[in-house]
Formats: sequence, C-alpha cells, structure tokens
Amino acid sequence: MAAESAFEFDLVFALPDGPANEDAVLDALYEAGCGDAVVGLGASGLVGVGLTRSGRDPETVISETAARLIQGLPAGTRLREVRPDLVSLADVAARLKVSRQALQKRPMPPPSLGGLYRASEMPPYLEAVPGKVSDGLRDARAWFAAAPGAQRVNARIGLAAFERGRESC
Repeated sequence: MAAESAFEFDLVFALPDGPANEDAVLDALYEAGCGDAVVGLGASGLVGVGLTRSGRDPETVISETAARLIQGLPAGTRLREVRPDLVSLADVAARLKVSRQALQKRPMPPPSLGGLYRASEMPPYLEAVPGKVSDGLRDARAWFAAAPGAQRVNARIGLAAFERGRESC
C-alpha cells in the first residue's frame, strides 16, 4: 500500500445563484473541516478554495474533499475545475520561485493547449535542471503530486458536461 503524501490543490466551484454570501461560504468551509483553506471570492458566482491535504491517491483526496465541500455550499453548487492541471510556465516558475525565463531556456514537455502544459508532465523535466529549479521542485512537491489527480477529476467534469450536452441535442 502506498504511503501517505501531501497534495496541494485548488478547487473552483460554480455557485447556482451568482455572487456568494461570503460569511455563509466561510462557515460552510469551516464546517466541512477546511478552516485552513485559502478562499477566493473575487469572481462573481465562483468560489476558489486552496488546500493541502494528505492521502494515498491524489484523485481520491481531491474528490472526497470536493464532495465534503459541496455538501455545505448552496444547493446546486458544482465543481468547475481542479488545479493544477493545465499550467503556464509563469505558474510553474512562481511555484519554483524562479523566473519564467529560467524555464524557457530548458527543455520542457510539449505544450498541451494554447501554450499551457500538463503539470503532471513537468517534474521529470524540472528534476534534470540543477540549481534553483530542482531546489524549487522539492518545495513544490505537494503541488505537482496533486496534478495527476486534478487531471483525472477535470476529465470526469468534462465528460459529465459532455454527457449533459448530448442529452439536449
């Protein structure tokens, strides 16, 4: 059985009725055991929740955390996105505490979509870079560890949206 690891991820929820009641959202997060979360309420109708959680499998940790949070948020709330999945070099550079230019000079995996990269594909490329980049990777390990789970959960979200769309065709 795999040992527990730390996973750092962001959950983005779409609320059913536009702007969030900040106090109600914060109370719901606290009640769901996520009082340590970093919460973003800046975009109308969306709630971003940044968390670090431990477990054996990132997909399970992310899915169970999202399910707990949805239960406390307003009825009709749905999970819209999990991060990190598709990331820019600037996102990665910020996590590694290096400049974007430091990454542009290095071999990287092929971009997946519009200049974005799959976070799950980045670590082998970053480990090969000595110095600040590989040092930063050690500090960002929990973020990269969450990426495969985020990718799989996002795929399930996309498939569910696709299935809903097919029903209306």
